[in-house]
Amino acid sequence: MTRQSSTHGAKARPEDENLGILANIAYGFQHVLTMYGGIIAVPLIVGQAAGLTSAEIGLLIAASLFVGGLATLLQTLGVPFFGCQLPLVQGVSFASVATVVAIVTSGGGLASVFGAVIAASLIGFLITPIFSKIIKFFPPLVTGAVITTIGLTLMPVAARWAMGGNSKAEDFGSMTNIGLAGLTLGLVLLLSKLGNAAISRLSILLAMVIGTIAAWAMGLVSFAKVMQGPLFAFPTPFHFGAPTFEIAAIISMFIVVLVILVETSADILAVGDIIDTKVDERRLGDGLRADMISSVIAPFFGSFTQSAFAQNVGLVAVTGVKSRFVVSFAGLILVILGLLPIMGRVIATVPTAVLGGAGIVLFGTVAASGIRTLAKVNYHNNMNLIILATSIGFGMLPIAAPSFYHDFPNWFATIFHSGISSTAIMAILLNLLFNHITLGNSDQQSVFAAGTERSIRPEALKHLSEGDYFTAGKLFDIEGNEIEVVSEPTMPTSDKNSPPHKPSTPPH
Repeated sequence: MTRQSSTHGAKARPEDENLGILANIAYGFQHVLTMYGGIIAVPLIVGQAAGLTSAEIGLLIAASLFVGGLATLLQTLGVPFFGCQLPLVQGVSFASVATVVAIVTSGGGLASVFGAVIAASLIGFLITPIFSKIIKFFPPLVTGAVITTIGLTLMPVAARWAMGGNSKAEDFGSMTNIGLAGLTLGLVLLLSKLGNAAISRLSILLAMVIGTIAAWAMGLVSFAKVMQGPLFAFPTPFHFGAPTFEIAAIISMFIVVLVILVETSADILAVGDIIDTKVDERRLGDGLRADMISSVIAPFFGSFTQSAFAQNVGLVAVTGVKSRFVVSFAGLILVILGLLPIMGRVIATVPTAVLGGAGIVLFGTVAASGIRTLAKVNYHNNMNLIILATSIGFGMLPIAAPSFYHDFPNWFATIFHSGISSTAIMAILLNLLFNHITLGNSDQQSVFAAGTERSIRPEALKHLSEGDYFTAGKLFDIEGNEIEVVSEPTMPTSDKNSPPHKPSTPPH
């Protein structure tokens, strides 16, 4: 199977740009800083719930970094049938936390968790062809709603980070923490406005470094523990025992896997939209298979289910760095951090409040990207507006009221407690109901046609000539010659009102 690369095909993909090793390392490190707090949160919570010692929790964290790095390399570089080759960072999915803790505290232990993750992820791997076919049900109306919700659901995370991260700490919500977050946010904006292209792209990383130095000067950061602990440690396979397979645990974990498949599908489509590249059924399937096979392998090293990190989608949108090789270097850095705990301890010194200041920009940019996508939707009457409002409102319920689904069945609560999956499910169902199932629809069909993108803008008609016709996904002139379809930005300004070029022979 041949994989498309920057050297193949008529048009180079934006994600295939290679910026060089120094830029890749710098931008990759920026990605690691953005998601570091999220990737260590799950093993930290699970380790505490399982009653592990600090050293054992450290092993869980190292394993999560190591496996997340390998999963990121697979997702970005890709091999036949695995990896969407998009700038997506992989790591431990937070969607699994509640289920993992429930299995651990109910007496199953980590061995039962690892067995459930392996079995459920294998089932998820087998059903990825089904999920990869849903791309045709993701018009801008659906993708825009999901992308917007991704950004909105992450804002509470940024707020907690800005307040200090630990709600039980005495300084949680203090002016010191919020001021530090504000300083970081201000630095991001200042560097983005006044810096050159390179500084602007690195504004998040530079702001975090300066914010950490400021915190150190204020006595809020200590580097004393950086040298405490081993310099090198390889994750030991089955350190916590061989996995055990229990039906109840597997069923519970499979529900989590379904949520991860929905969220990863949304993230793949979101980043594809942000960098303006094509994501087809095959590519989506390759991404989901990489997600699931990474989740199958993760328990062997002591980690859990893997998924794409939405916060890094925001970083791609903020910096405009579309290269997948940048994220590949982030994956390589994660692998090194998993093997060199001392590097992880260095990054761990970045105050949570500093991450919060950067997170406001990152997560807000994701929401803004979704709004930009929603601008493509035709709101001729209220129908598409109602679909959008209902989908986003439904996704905001678990964010506005985290206990909203407390009394619902566990399987239902697990699925819909994620605002991202809630919005995705509602948007897909409503789009199917109103824009695909026409039985019972109003006689005024314009809104339904727009909902499934069966409309054309007047500007496009200016480029057509008498006798042009469209068939089998291609445009031809009256003589049967294929007309090349090019993206609007590549057309010369002086020719925008001229008929399109008609090659004498169809292009290869």
